Amino acid sequence: MIVAAGLVAGCSGTKGPRDEYVERPVETIYNQAMTDLEKARYKDAAKGFDEAERQHPYSQWATKAQLMAAYAHYEDNDYEDAIIALDRFIQLHPSNPDIPYAHYLKGLCYYERISDVSRDQKMTELALKAFTELRARYPQSKYARDAKLKIDLTHDHLAGKEMNIGRYYLNHGNYLAAINRFKTVIENYQTTTHVPEALHRLTEAYRALGLNEEARRTAAVLGHNFPGSEWYIDSYQLMEHKQVRDDKEGKPWYKFW
Repeated sequence: MIVAAGLVAGCSGTKGPRDEYVERPVETIYNQAMTDLEKARYKDAAKGFDEAERQHPYSQWATKAQLMAAYAHYEDNDYEDAIIALDRFIQLHPSNPDIPYAHYLKGLCYYERISDVSRDQKMTELALKAFTELRARYPQSKYARDAKLKIDLTHDHLAGKEMNIGRYYLNHGNYLAAINRFKTVIENYQTTTHVPEALHRLTEAYRALGLNEEARRTAAVLGHNFPGSEWYIDSYQLMEHKQVRDDKEGKPWYKFW
């Protein structure tokens, strides 16, 4: 018992000042956390905001401290802890005036982790879901406009992923699989920058399968909607067997990119 008591005393002596529980006024804890945040000491700031809520859970500062802790985690690129804190804030305070911001910040936690189109697009899909929910629930909030811009960018990114896979199938002769990918872009991502190329690649795939009428109709849709695009010129050359553009690199018109 004497040895055990000595070990306990020794362990207790190793605690730092931040590990000791010292009850302080909520304003003092919160202001220190804000100072840590302003000085980019994000981990300390998050701990401080959590401490303000823990010591004074029923104060008016506690609710704000929850959101600020999430923001500190976000600034520290600790996105998962930020999302956990934001989900908790949203669940506990559904009528709080800062709820639109909480949804927006949650979307950013996904958006800032969007990867190249050659990789998995889970974060893109989650960002799209978060920003779509924000616009649906709070269309008049000051964050709705930026959320709309980011929704458009996520759509463009998801369309780019479909195009990347479609090109792979096309270049490897798997034309039916390629057609399905290009149709997905045309039908589901009509406002993105990838639609003209998708129509041209669809024309290529139909032509490779000998479906000339489908290829001609697709090229006509491309010409009607994007008459001045480079992709229409490529489709025109493909369908009419004419070299319209000067090809300084000497590439034949029928070569897939």
